[in-house]
Amino acid sequence: MNIRDNRHSVRGRSRIRLGLLLTAFVVVAGFMLPNDVAAQAKVGTTGAQFLELGVSARAMGMSEAFAAVVDDISAVYYNPAALTSLLGREVMVTYIDMPAGVQYGFLGFGMPLESVGGVLGVAITGLTSGDMIERTYGHGTPEGTGRKFSWDDLAVGVSYGRYLTDRFSVGVTLRYIGEFAHEYSTSGWSADVGTDYNTGYRGFRIAMSITNFGPDLEFIDDGFPLPINFRFGGSINAIETVDHLLTLAAEGSHPSDNLEKYNTGLEYTFKERFVLRAGSRFNYDSDGFTLGGGLKLPYGDEGLVRIDYAYQDFGILSQVHRFSFTLAF
Repeated sequence: MNIRDNRHSVRGRSRIRLGLLLTAFVVVAGFMLPNDVAAQAKVGTTGAQFLELGVSARAMGMSEAFAAVVDDISAVYYNPAALTSLLGREVMVTYIDMPAGVQYGFLGFGMPLESVGGVLGVAITGLTSGDMIERTYGHGTPEGTGRKFSWDDLAVGVSYGRYLTDRFSVGVTLRYIGEFAHEYSTSGWSADVGTDYNTGYRGFRIAMSITNFGPDLEFIDDGFPLPINFRFGGSINAIETVDHLLTLAAEGSHPSDNLEKYNTGLEYTFKERFVLRAGSRFNYDSDGFTLGGGLKLPYGDEGLVRIDYAYQDFGILSQVHRFSFTLAF
């Protein structure tokens, strides 16, 4: 073995050790999340709840059993390690019409960094409540105080994913968080760490991530922790033919403010163009199913346009519709 080969071998072993350390951190951090006492969920004990809303119609169509499936720019939210799936530049826009007039949107951009290796992702997420009537103690009538206010949330993140071996990748996200209501506001930061391993057998992938890890947000005179979440999932192609591809996925999560949750989903693709999705969620406040579909339209030599839609059963709050538009170029 010459000196150059020896250097590559040392670098390869160093990358593997780094990957194992990051994987260990994700696993340990996930299991160190505060456990519920006597199986009692701690709903409403964390701030920045908009960070728990999914950003991809494709993901929601599969009930967000997605950490080991994602291969587009929405990896900045679900698992930054999967950014390595991007072969070129990609843009995604998502719009969600939530109950009670709440509006939610996502914009993401990713591109490979040929000079240094890896893939860079940038994302902006925003939520607005729209105008609400201000009501205070003593002014509980429909007219309230006669004034209106709104609640606005903003998150801006930068992500980076890189292969450590030909099958194993890691990724990180750093995110600014801001919440604004009337004359009050707060801001802070959070971080995500993810790993992704492709076994090479029928697309079988194993993924882990810990999201929204960071210091408490200070609002007025109180502090509120972020909605930290640990995810572990897997996916496999049950059917692989020229015209048909069926992907099955399952995922478990351990949020810091609730009981463990479980998601299952499937995605069927016909002729690499027409897509149908379905999924189910378990141990949520309102367990329900999701449905979705999509259309892939190639353009140019290597470009791709993808349009995705998802329907989510939202329990007593009726339903939620998501739309995503993705452009790869």
